[in-house]
Amino acid sequence: MGIEQPFYPIIYVRGFAATQGEIEDTTADPFMGFNLGATKIRQNYEGKVVRFIFESPLLRLMKDEEYEDCYRDGDFLPITQAAPARSVWIFRYYEHASEAIGEGTRQTIPEIAQDLRRFILRVRNNICQGDPTAAKDFRVHLVAHSMGGLICRCYLQNLCVHGTEDKALNAELELPSKAPFQPADSVHLVDKVFTYATPHNGIDLMGFNAPNLGALDPFHVKNFNREVIREYLKLPPSQSSDDSVRSLNGAFPPERFFCLVGTNYRDYDALYKLSRRATGEMSDGLVMIKNAAVDDAPRAFVHRSHSGHFGIVNSEEGYQNLRRFLFGDVRVEATLVADEILLPRTLQVRKDEAERQGNELNLRASYQIETTARVRGATYYLHERKVDQASAILASYDEFVKQRRPQYLFSGYLLKRAKASTADTALAFAIRVSIRVPMYEIDKKFWLDEHFEGGFVFDDTITFYVRSRADKTSIKYGLASVLGIGEADTDATPLALPDGSTRIEIPLGFKVGEQNPPRPGFRGKLRLDYARWNAAT
Repeated sequence: MGIEQPFYPIIYVRGFAATQGEIEDTTADPFMGFNLGATKIRQNYEGKVVRFIFESPLLRLMKDEEYEDCYRDGDFLPITQAAPARSVWIFRYYEHASEAIGEGTRQTIPEIAQDLRRFILRVRNNICQGDPTAAKDFRVHLVAHSMGGLICRCYLQNLCVHGTEDKALNAELELPSKAPFQPADSVHLVDKVFTYATPHNGIDLMGFNAPNLGALDPFHVKNFNREVIREYLKLPPSQSSDDSVRSLNGAFPPERFFCLVGTNYRDYDALYKLSRRATGEMSDGLVMIKNAAVDDAPRAFVHRSHSGHFGIVNSEEGYQNLRRFLFGDVRVEATLVADEILLPRTLQVRKDEAERQGNELNLRASYQIETTARVRGATYYLHERKVDQASAILASYDEFVKQRRPQYLFSGYLLKRAKASTADTALAFAIRVSIRVPMYEIDKKFWLDEHFEGGFVFDDTITFYVRSRADKTSIKYGLASVLGIGEADTDATPLALPDGSTRIEIPLGFKVGEQNPPRPGFRGKLRLDYARWNAAT
């Protein structure tokens, strides 16, 4: 089978192993965790426990997309033996640090990035077998967990832009002789990158940047220190107040770099109780939500922990986001815009009185925005952020209401082959949006007069039916509050955007000019930008 977009070989890059024992366990596993599944417990309508078995990402890729593993006769395929493009390869970089089968010394992230380059070239040779046409079409998908995502970024942002200072090494790695290289040169040979729970902006423990202990750091925890990350990514000095290292810095298209973010901080592996306590809510037990994505990249959030039995890699939610991003047909980006949020009646009276006196009420509040997304027939969420999971979006009154700053929700991908229903040709999905009534502060004191915190300013589910044809894509939508869940009868009005995508805006909440709108109440819109994905170029 030849190379066929988007079914490129997949290279899996595992995460951090702290102790020597973990390194030995890692190297003893042929697939370094990518073959691990999980059994998720559910209850049926009678309340009885029913197993839900997720076989593993590896097996599902074999079943769903006809991928093959990379091993034959106890090792990787020999270079002279042709491998199918639809193959999964494991970048076994921890073998170097293994005392059993390696040299027993840890490598730096840039050194591992060089080995990743060698590995990609090896995969290319196996698949292309010297065919120049196949080599021209060759690309890989990089799929990485945790620190593996930082290795991929070092490969893309450092090695594939700046090369090395050794000309002979550059020749070995088939890098251009003159740096910096341009992204258009496709030096990296990468089509897409998918990261699970990667600390793209480092790891914060109890609010502090991961320490850089230098020679006193046998486990290389410094790999997660922002200053060290900036150095091995070759990023320029930060222009932000938080010293962010989230930028891809032009080395790779951010729209082809997906970040899956975990939100379950409670169920991280028992061996890491200390880190779980140090990170707390708004994390996956190790990586803070705010640190788990790169700038401008698509992302989704799932209620999974960093690893363990409830880990993000060995989950149906993780796999479905991976499969759709790599092979999907339609890309969707969801954003919430507030046109108006009405305050409780007595608070509005107080605000109006202050304005009549020429003053401005010192009002402070933050709205909690919950969102979930799922496709028709699915038993899982493609995206989920909720208050009771300590992962809801926190949008301040100033930015959300006064400045009307749009709130990015998530990005998702629709895949025709993954449809649960064969009776209808439409790709169907639903998004639930809820906005919680906040605790208001006036002059730095809580306002409690006739106030019920935690109720809903807005709560509704919007169902979409997407039909794609060669010449256009049409969308119908419906609100559960009007039609019931699962129904859609209104044609969305498309607006073409300069980047080639299409935008629709769904009005939400009370109507403009409504005589007696709810207080507190919301009026705004759900904005969806969509485009064909993986279309042949």
